[in-house]
Amino acid sequence: MQNPKRVFLGSIATETNTFSPLRTDLQDFKDSFYAPPGQHPKTPTLCSAIYPVARDRATEFNWQIVEGTASWAEPGGIVNQHTWEFLRDQLLAELRAAMPVDIVLLGLHGAMVSQECLDCEGELLVAVREIVGGATIIGATFDPHSHLSKRRTDNANLIALFKEFPHTDFVEVAENLVALVHRAALGQIKPVISTFDCKMIEVLPTNREPMRGFVDKIKAIEGKQSILSVSVVHGFMAGDVPDLGARIVVVSDDAKTEGDRLATELGAELFSMRGKTRPEFLTASAAFDKAERSNTGPVVVADVWDNPGGGVPGDSTILLREMLRRNLRDAALATIWDPIAVRTCFSAGEGAVFRLRFGAKMSEFAGEPLDADIVVRRTIRDAVQSFGQSVVPLGDAVWIEVAGIDLILNSVRSQVFNPDVFSNFGIDPKAKKILVVKSTNHFHDAFSRISDDILYAAVDGPYPNDPQTNAYHNLTREIWPRVENPHGG
Repeated sequence: MQNPKRVFLGSIATETNTFSPLRTDLQDFKDSFYAPPGQHPKTPTLCSAIYPVARDRATEFNWQIVEGTASWAEPGGIVNQHTWEFLRDQLLAELRAAMPVDIVLLGLHGAMVSQECLDCEGELLVAVREIVGGATIIGATFDPHSHLSKRRTDNANLIALFKEFPHTDFVEVAENLVALVHRAALGQIKPVISTFDCKMIEVLPTNREPMRGFVDKIKAIEGKQSILSVSVVHGFMAGDVPDLGARIVVVSDDAKTEGDRLATELGAELFSMRGKTRPEFLTASAAFDKAERSNTGPVVVADVWDNPGGGVPGDSTILLREMLRRNLRDAALATIWDPIAVRTCFSAGEGAVFRLRFGAKMSEFAGEPLDADIVVRRTIRDAVQSFGQSVVPLGDAVWIEVAGIDLILNSVRSQVFNPDVFSNFGIDPKAKKILVVKSTNHFHDAFSRISDDILYAAVDGPYPNDPQTNAYHNLTREIWPRVENPHGG
C-alpha cells in the first residue's frame, strides 16, 4: 500500500455585516462554536462539515488526518483585529506543526472582515499557500453569501460553495469537495478555476423559481465532460468590500477555455434574473392582515431584516408590538436576543409573574424596549435548535408569555432555523395560528414541512437591505442595481 496522504483540516468562519452596530471578538466564537484540534464533534457546523466528512473517508482514501482548530461565530459586526490575528496565527501554527502535508482542507465562510483586513479568507489562503508550497492541494468550502477575491482563486486548487439557500446542502458540498481533492492528490484530475463577475447583488433564494431551476441546471452540468464543479457566489450585501457581488465559479479538469466559456454563459443567465428572484416582501401590517385572514395554520411570518444570520442584533420589537396591537393570542415569536432579560427571568424562576423590560437595546432601528407584564413559562440552560445535521446554540434561553403571546428570549444570538426552537421549550408550533421567526430564508426548509403559508415581512432596520442606496465606501466596481447596465453594451 502507498504511504498515506497527510491531510490538514482547519476552519475559521463568520459572516461580517460591516454596517452592524455589533462587534465580534473571541468570546463570540467561543459562544457559538470553538473546537481545538481533535475536539470537533461528530456533527458538523455550517462551515466545518469537512471534519466529519474527511474522518468518514479517511480509511477509504488512505488519509492520515491532522486536525487544526475549528471556530465559528454567529454573523455579527466587524471582527476585532486581535481576534482575527489570534485565530489566523493559531491555525497557521497548527499547519506548520503538521508539515509536510499533501492536502489542506479549509471550512470557511467567505464574508469575514476584521478591523484591518477586508479579505480575511484571502489573507489566510495566501499564508497557507506560502507554508505548504505549490504541490500541495488546497480545497475550501465557502458559504454563497461571501465575497470572491483573486487572492482566493489564485491560492486554492478547488473552491466549492453551498448551492442551496437555505443552505440544506452544506454536508453534500463538503462530501463533493473531499472526493475531488482526493482525486487531485492522486493526479487523476488537474483542477483549474474559472470565474465570471455578474456585477450584481441580489437576494437569491433557491427554494423558488427562477433560482430553483438554475441550481438544478448547474448540478446537472457537474461531472459532464471536463466540468468538475459549478458554484454560485450570491454575495453579501451587508459587507462593504471591493469584491462584493454575485459570481460564477467553475472548476474544470485542465480545461480553462471550456470553464471560462461556461462561467460566462451561466453568469449572463444569472444576471438576466436580476430583480426577479426575491419572494414578495410585505409590510408588517400587510403580513399580519394576510396571516389573520388565513384559514390554515400555522402561518409563518418571517422578520427578514432583523435576522441575526445577517449580522444584526436580532432584538427588534417592531413585529412584536404589531402583534400586541392586534391583540393576537394564538401566536409565538422566536427569538429576541436579550441576555440581561434572560438572566432576570432565570433569577425570577419558572412560574414567576412580573414586569420586564426587554428588547431593542442595540440599535435605534429596532423600535423601543418593551415594558410588559410577563409570565416565565420555561427556562433552559444551553438551549439549542437544529439546522440539518447541525446543532445550533441559543445559550441560556427562556419562554415567556406576553399578553397571550409565547416568546423566546435567548442569550446567544441565532437566527431561527427549525420549529424545534419552539418545541424544545414545550411549545407546539403546529398548534399555533401564527409563528413569527427572525430569519431571511434559512427557516424555510424546516418550516415549510409544517406550514403551507409562509410570508415575508420586511421592516427596515440595521441590516442594509437596499444595495442601490447602501453607503458603500470600499465598493468601487459598477454593479447592479447601483448601475443599470454594469456590463455595458
